[in-house]
Amino acid sequence: MAGKSRKCIDLALQGGGAHGAFTWGVLDRLLEDERLEIEAISGTSAGAMNAVVLAHGFAQGGRRQAREALLRFWTRVSRASGASQGMAGLFWDWMGPSSPWGWYMDWFSRVLSPYQLNPLDLNPLRDILADEVDFDFLRAHCRPRVFVSATHVQTGRLREFRHEELSVDAVMASACLPLLFRAVEIDGQAYWDGGYVANPSLLPLIAESPSSDLVLVQINPSCRTSVPTRGADILDRLNEITFNSSLVKELQTIGLLQQLLRAEGLPASSGPASLFHKLNDLRLHRIDAEAELAELGASSKLNAAWPLISRLHRVGRQAADEWLLRNCTHVGRRSTLVLQEAVKGMNAC
Repeated sequence: MAGKSRKCIDLALQGGGAHGAFTWGVLDRLLEDERLEIEAISGTSAGAMNAVVLAHGFAQGGRRQAREALLRFWTRVSRASGASQGMAGLFWDWMGPSSPWGWYMDWFSRVLSPYQLNPLDLNPLRDILADEVDFDFLRAHCRPRVFVSATHVQTGRLREFRHEELSVDAVMASACLPLLFRAVEIDGQAYWDGGYVANPSLLPLIAESPSSDLVLVQINPSCRTSVPTRGADILDRLNEITFNSSLVKELQTIGLLQQLLRAEGLPASSGPASLFHKLNDLRLHRIDAEAELAELGASSKLNAAWPLISRLHRVGRQAADEWLLRNCTHVGRRSTLVLQEAVKGMNAC
């Protein structure tokens, strides 16, 4: 298909630990569809890892290489957890949040920080990422352009690492859960998981990408059908709310600005490339699997066993396939995500 006939999109990828395999499935299906061209990606935590692996593979050999790179990355992640020998599932049975050992370890991790529990700061994800992605090569190839979000520990502010700043440290900072790993230091500054302040950040896509169609891939369920009563379930729900709150606020801001612009018109001084103009033209879309992901519970984000990873991949592919069938013809024409309804749904069940 000729490039000029393709629909250009940006991708905003949420973080969510092992649930990032759902996003892998979505990306796998989108890369198959040659009607779409990915201009830029904003990612947080697991979303950041998916973003850089896809972009690196695409720069090496296009869509096919990007799909192969994502498959290889998630296979290695699962194998590193011991899943290939069935150990990840066994570990989860014995150490998961519902087991007595899991309760003990949860308490223990609240008494001792990763600085005491993991003094060597071992993280197999870092080794896999450094092996799979040549960041010098990635920085030299800017399509798709990638933005990665992290949280600055001392100020609590968002730090957006632009494509030219991408490194293994930047991605690991974006995925650094402070109760599991030591803060990642970059240029003398400490960073934690970007999900606390941007999950994911939408503004760099709006401001810097030529595309006016932004596709949000949402992992964290917005609603639960029941009120949690067990300690572990309460913590799970708090985690989901926290990691969705920044997205809700950003969508609310975008919706309000679009309403004002359409009611009052663009400012007289705004040119065709102004941020006001881009906000006015922005078309939003979303791919999710609320019901399926809500069934798993937030704690399963630590379970990288291959049966779960492959299941999430299948769910992601199906969600993307259904979205393409319903909405691909609307890309480039109108939003398929109504902001007021989306924000309302994320604020209340």
